[in-house]
Amino acid sequence: MSNWQPISLESLNSEIRNAEPELKGILRDFWQLIKILPEKWAEEKYGKEGCGFWVVAICGKKIVWFNDIEEGFNVSYYKEYGQIEEYSCNQDELVLSVKKLFDSTK
Repeated sequence: MSNWQPISLESLNSEIRNAEPELKGILRDFWQLIKILPEKWAEEKYGKEGCGFWVVAICGKKIVWFNDIEEGFNVSYYKEYGQIEEYSCNQDELVLSVKKLFDSTK
């Protein structure tokens, strides 16, 4: 049996608070535009055990979400609000995921 537990909202918010000072200039401004209060979104392949994954930002049809199985942030598409379309298992820090999303908007 696995001892894995999904990340708590409190721990996730702590991760975000610790990362925000690293966002500088235009990335900080971009983050302020796209961040949301974390919400659990469904993901069909791996998200059932933890009742989904925490989405922390939305920009167009892309989201930044925390994969607590792999312990990192990811950027993925979504078609339907509340449903992560693409599973990914990056172990990125929040700053890197925000930068990837920002760079994809250029």
